[in-house]
Amino acid sequence: MASNVQSSDPKFHEIITSFDDGKIDMLAATSVLQQKASDIRSQKVNWQSYFQSHMISQEDFQFITQFDVPDREKREVLLQKDRMQCAQTFLNLLGHVSKDQTLQYILVLADDMLQEEHSRVEIFHEYAHKKKESVWGPFLNLLNRQDGFITNMTSRIIAKIACWSHTPMERSDLHFYLTWLKDQLKMQNNEYIQSVGRCLQMMLRIDEYRFAFVSVDGISTLLSVLSGRVNFQIQYQLIFCLWVLTFNPLLAEKMNKFNVILILADILSDSVKEKVTRIILAVFRNLIEKPEDPQVSKEHCIAMVQSKVLKQLAILEQRKFEDEDVTADVEFLTEKLQSSVQDLSSFDEYATEIKSGRLEWSPVHKSKFWRENAQRLNEKNYELLRILIHLLETSKDALVLSVASFDIGEYVRHYPRGKTVIEQLGGKQLVMQLLAHEDPNVRYEALLAVQKLMVHNWEYLGKQLEKEQTGDKPTSKVVAGKA
Repeated sequence: MASNVQSSDPKFHEIITSFDDGKIDMLAATSVLQQKASDIRSQKVNWQSYFQSHMISQEDFQFITQFDVPDREKREVLLQKDRMQCAQTFLNLLGHVSKDQTLQYILVLADDMLQEEHSRVEIFHEYAHKKKESVWGPFLNLLNRQDGFITNMTSRIIAKIACWSHTPMERSDLHFYLTWLKDQLKMQNNEYIQSVGRCLQMMLRIDEYRFAFVSVDGISTLLSVLSGRVNFQIQYQLIFCLWVLTFNPLLAEKMNKFNVILILADILSDSVKEKVTRIILAVFRNLIEKPEDPQVSKEHCIAMVQSKVLKQLAILEQRKFEDEDVTADVEFLTEKLQSSVQDLSSFDEYATEIKSGRLEWSPVHKSKFWRENAQRLNEKNYELLRILIHLLETSKDALVLSVASFDIGEYVRHYPRGKTVIEQLGGKQLVMQLLAHEDPNVRYEALLAVQKLMVHNWEYLGKQLEKEQTGDKPTSKVVAGKA
């Protein structure tokens, strides 16, 4: 079987084994692909007519008529006797039969053959090696067909050959296949999306396939679909894919750059299905346990706290779960997150909030914080300041715009060169544009920020702001410098 870097992890091995045995596959027993496959199995092909019209050779006709029988033992004897003819016949039929209905039947027959005995994938590899041909070419070509059942059943077969074989999929073919899967995920109203998810669940348990998927922008695609409206089965399958990816320490370290914690925290707060809850908690646990850099694990804990995961864990603690792993994960995460809260500096908390893009009037947006930390926004080439300004430009949320405007003003107020920095980064113009915003709170905070950007007399401004906030009318205009 293709290499699996995490086979020593008992939980990973247990779930993957049950997946291979078809237990988890039962979850998708009602998928569109499987429903149609069941119908197609009952529509027997008249192989005699294909032979008489010279559309298939005598060798292929003899093999397929002996193989296409209900008796599993007879099929097994035939395969033991003539493995190469099996591969040759299936590939000939897939390459030469043009009728969609017959192609569908051949693919179901081939998929059932592999499902019965996983080691049969080697039949195709042995044949390709003997003929000095690519094992993938004939199958990848079928992904270009118009019929959705044909392409998705072919995809299912490719995943099995790629995952159950000792020979891994070659890079260019792998890239083509994973890109196809990614594009299928992004397709609007794809009735076969469950089958696409199933193929990815298989592929991403192989470590080298994980990196290839990331290289075709796979993680952001998964999260883009999860951010939309999808049913709980698709949620489970795609989060399962994220979970499998996090078993690689390098990928676990990079994962939250895609905002995975915030997106999964939102799904967790709405989830009513135990299996969705379970898989999200498993991802969160891996994001803390798997990174080799303790600082990254700490940042992930802070991001979970910032995304209100502790609140969800408190709710989950009150529920009874059939799966003991859920209870164990809730306890583990609660302990880790509570510990991180105690160690959390106000600047850590602020940085995590900014990076999440979800600003609110949390305790870090106070003058005391800014007196102590304003200069730290200059770190890493003004990283946090640039994010703040980007939020001013892109956010549609009035609360985010209000808080970001306030923070810009406080930075300018407490850092001597703040006005110059904000102007150079394009923040001043964005704040001024918000003076015309439809929301009165945004206008108010933008006005205060503009005043701070322009004023010279800080002590006088402080008194004026106090009067505005207490409802007193100022006796004279704020003394301002030139813009």
